[in-house]
Amino acid sequence: MKRNYGANDQIRIAIIGCGGIGRHHYRQFARLSGQCQIVAACDVYQKHLDEFRRLTGRPDIEPYTDYRRILERTDIDAVVVATPDHWHAKMTIDACEAGKHVLCEKPAMHNIAEGLAMVHAAREHKRVVAIGLQQRSGEHFKEAVDIVRSGRLGKITTVHCWNVGNETPNGIGNPPDGDPPPGLDWDFWLGPAPKRPYNPNRCIYNFRWFWDYAGGKVADWGVHLIDIALWAMGEHNPTEVCAYGGKFALNDNRETPDTVDCIWKFKDWTLLYTHRAGSDYPLYGRGYGTMFFGTNGSLYVSREGLEVHPDKERIPAYKRGGSAQSEPHAENFLAAIREGVPLAVDVLTGVRSTIVPLLGNIAYRVGRSIRWDAQRAQILGDREASALLSRNWRAPWGIPKRYIKPIG
Repeated sequence: MKRNYGANDQIRIAIIGCGGIGRHHYRQFARLSGQCQIVAACDVYQKHLDEFRRLTGRPDIEPYTDYRRILERTDIDAVVVATPDHWHAKMTIDACEAGKHVLCEKPAMHNIAEGLAMVHAAREHKRVVAIGLQQRSGEHFKEAVDIVRSGRLGKITTVHCWNVGNETPNGIGNPPDGDPPPGLDWDFWLGPAPKRPYNPNRCIYNFRWFWDYAGGKVADWGVHLIDIALWAMGEHNPTEVCAYGGKFALNDNRETPDTVDCIWKFKDWTLLYTHRAGSDYPLYGRGYGTMFFGTNGSLYVSREGLEVHPDKERIPAYKRGGSAQSEPHAENFLAAIREGVPLAVDVLTGVRSTIVPLLGNIAYRVGRSIRWDAQRAQILGDREASALLSRNWRAPWGIPKRYIKPIG
């Protein structure tokens, strides 16, 4: 299914997932109203759907509680997948098969097998599939990458990414299981994930801290920071991964670690990611970011800007502020559909950048170093770790097996 867009044609978009991230995407595309139109929205929680239509002031947006009804519409060109992580792959693949273009939120997928499938589905159906790693659309991030690649910093031996904060002592708390709120289709929300009793922390926002649905801070926030490191260094395939940490600080019912350090070994440099939820003492004076350590100097970059710190006055110091990221990312997605321009983060790039933090989570969960063969998309010699590359999808929400193969 291919549509040619005239100069005055608007790209018709549906948003799937009407919580905070879905509303964020609405605002970005609403600023580009001359190029696109939001015509439909979907959520399995009626409260979110009603709030979305009220907050947008758009009662004309057609509401749905089943995303498959949106995909049946021939007048919709693209969808935004702004759901919890465990739905990303299934909805993206279904949308590709239905002839829709896709902007899928980060992290691209819940597990590595799903990411491989997303790439092959996009290729087979020739769809534009972008991933919401919007930092790549920020001009100051592009400049940071140019500086790293220019050689001004000298030889980069280490890149450190981090998120620190303090949620002690109770974190997200320990609410009991119970009945879902009125208007929430809990079984549909679970989808491909295992059947579980409803718990408030397993659902809105806090799903991030449960393995059934997401990958904790490493995959949720770390993927943004790690993506910039991989982009600047021009590599995405670590050979060895280790990670250690645990539930050391918080008395809550989350499953993912509140304290973790991951290390990925590349050919001649190492990538580190640190997360602490029990102390907000900043690293390098900052609560989060990506730091490149070179033999001539170091570069710090975050959404607020970049700084070059000389080492023994070998290079000049330099600083610049932040730049817009989300709106340019949305505009790039529309231009890719309309004009065929390259995506800032296509599905292959987004999946590769997500594989790295997911490998960190696997190493953490098995408690030992793992070896990764990217060409075969295999963990070498570790059956327990290899089992975490995929999942048993709950019927009827499986991923077609023909898509699950290495991406090269």
